[in-house]
Amino acid sequence: MTSDRILYLECCSGISGDMTVAALLDLGADEKKLREALDSLPLEGYEIRISRVKKSGLDACDFAVVLDEEHENHDHDMAYLHGEPVHEHHTHDHGTHTHEHDGDDCQEHAHTGGHTHHHVHRGLPEIRQIIEAGALTESAKKMACRIFDILADAEAKAHGVPREKVHFHEVGAVDSIVDIAAAAVCLDDLAPERIVVSALSEGNGTVRCQHGILPVPVPAVTNIVAAYGLPIHHTNVQGELVTPTGAAIAAAVLTDNNRLPEDYKIGKVGIGAGKRDYATAGILRAMWLRPLAPGDRTEDKSPEVVKGDDGCQSETDCIVKLEANIDDATGEQLAYCMDCLMEAGARDVSFVPLYMKKNRPAYEVHVICDPYDVSGMEEILFRETTTIGIRRGVMERTVMEREQRSVETVYGTAEVKVCRYGGIRKIYPEYESIRELCKEAKIDFRKVYQAVLEASEKIYNEFV
Repeated sequence: MTSDRILYLECCSGISGDMTVAALLDLGADEKKLREALDSLPLEGYEIRISRVKKSGLDACDFAVVLDEEHENHDHDMAYLHGEPVHEHHTHDHGTHTHEHDGDDCQEHAHTGGHTHHHVHRGLPEIRQIIEAGALTESAKKMACRIFDILADAEAKAHGVPREKVHFHEVGAVDSIVDIAAAAVCLDDLAPERIVVSALSEGNGTVRCQHGILPVPVPAVTNIVAAYGLPIHHTNVQGELVTPTGAAIAAAVLTDNNRLPEDYKIGKVGIGAGKRDYATAGILRAMWLRPLAPGDRTEDKSPEVVKGDDGCQSETDCIVKLEANIDDATGEQLAYCMDCLMEAGARDVSFVPLYMKKNRPAYEVHVICDPYDVSGMEEILFRETTTIGIRRGVMERTVMEREQRSVETVYGTAEVKVCRYGGIRKIYPEYESIRELCKEAKIDFRKVYQAVLEASEKIYNEFV
C-alpha cells in the first residue's frame, strides 16, 4: 500500500472525457483491464485507439473513441463548432436532448456527415442497463452511473424537464458511454484515497449546437459547476475547453475541491491529450501527490550526515510522531489498525495502556512516520479507530550509521544489521531471517540466534 494516494487533476486546458481517460492511463491505469471492461459492454459501433501524440511539444497519451460510419461524431470540425457558415452537407446532432425534442447542450457536439441516420434514443435506464451488464467492478459501475446522473440532472435543468425525459441520441451516447465507463474503470484501478480537482479553465465565445449557437460555458457545464461548487477560471481562449462530460467527471470524483496540501512532493505524472485545436496546451495532467508535514523542508529531505569525535558517521533526520487516546475500541480493531499503518509505511506503531478520565482503561497509540506520510497515517487512524483528534509532533533525531550484511551459519545464510555511533558498535540479527532459518532447520529460536551472533564475530572484529 502506497502513501501516494492524493490524485490531482490539473485542468489548465479544461477537461473532457477523453482527456481524463488518457491522463489516467498515462498515470498508470491498467490498459488491459480497461480494454477488457469496455469489450464486455453490450455496445457496438466503435473501437478505441490508445497512442502517443505531441501537444504543444509535450509527449501525451491520446485516448480516442473511433466511431463507425453510422455513429460518426465529427466533434472536431472547429470552424463549424464556433459559428462559421454551414455547408449543405453538414447535418449535426448532439449527445443529449429532451423527450419533447427541445433544444439541448453540446454534449460532445455529435455530427453526422452526408446523410441523416435513424437515431435510437437512450435514457438513463437504458444506459444503466448497458453499464450493469458489463464486467466492471461494482465501484466502477457506481462511479459511471453517478457521472451519468450528474450529466442528466444538468441537462434536465437546462431544458426545464424531469431527468427521466432527458435522452441521449445513439450517435452521442456511444461516445459518452465509452468515455464515462473508461474513466470509471481507470479511477477504480488507480484507487486514489483523495482526489483534488483544480479550477476548471474555460474559454469564451460561443459554440454551435443542434438548435443554434450557445455561449461558453454551455448551460449543462454551467449547471454542473453551480450545483457542485466547482471553481471555474475564464481564459482568453476562443472556444469550449470544458465539456459537459468533463465537468460531470470532475464533479463526481472530487473529494477535496481545489485543496492541495500546503507542501507536497509530486510522484508520477500522467498527461492526457485533448482533440480540439485551441490556443492552449490542450492537455489534462493527472498527478500523484505525497503531502508533507507542516514545517518539513521541501527542498532537501535527505538525512544530514554528522561526524563523531572519532570521525565515524551518524545521521540526523526528521520524523513525525502521531498520538491519539482511544478508550472505546476492541483489541481486534487496534491490531488491524496497526497492520494498516505498517503496510502504509509507518516506521513504528505502539500502544501504551493508560487510564483516562472517570478511570476508563484506554490505549495511547503512537505512530512514527516520515513527514510526507502524515496525511495517509492520519486518514488510517480516523478510519480504523474511534479517535476524533490526533496530536502531531515534528522531531529531529540522531540515527546510528547502519548497513545490512549477510553471514553464514551451520543453518544457512542470515541477515544482520550493523550499527555504529562513535566508539559504539552493535550487531543485530534480523528477526525475519532468524525465523526462516528456524522453520527450515526445525531448530529453536535461541540456538539459531546464538549461531548468527557467533558468525557475526568476524564483522565485529573489523571494527576493532
